[in-house]
Amino acid sequence: MPKRLEQAEIAKALDDLNEIATDTPWVIEDGKLSKTFKFKSFIRAFGWMSQIAIWSEKLKHHPEWFNVYNKVDVKLVTHDVDGISELDFELAKKMEMFK
Repeated sequence: MPKRLEQAEIAKALDDLNEIATDTPWVIEDGKLSKTFKFKSFIRAFGWMSQIAIWSEKLKHHPEWFNVYNKVDVKLVTHDVDGISELDFELAKKMEMFK
């Protein structure tokens, strides 16, 4: 089972993640690791979501996300620990890799 990260651990992991972030930075919003991804078209956004869905299954960790046309709003939190864990940052890194 993943471990809930402490505030200092979250701050460090967020800094590390934002070093590789594309376009806009990741933020902590309402206790969740959050970002809006923008793509050139709906099909690119949907294709990216399909790739991330495969990684989500492999990690057994699924995002909260919302798609409208070329934008995908992502919120990551580990419900099992009622907070942010290393799984959230691992999935966020995969999202960045495939953007």
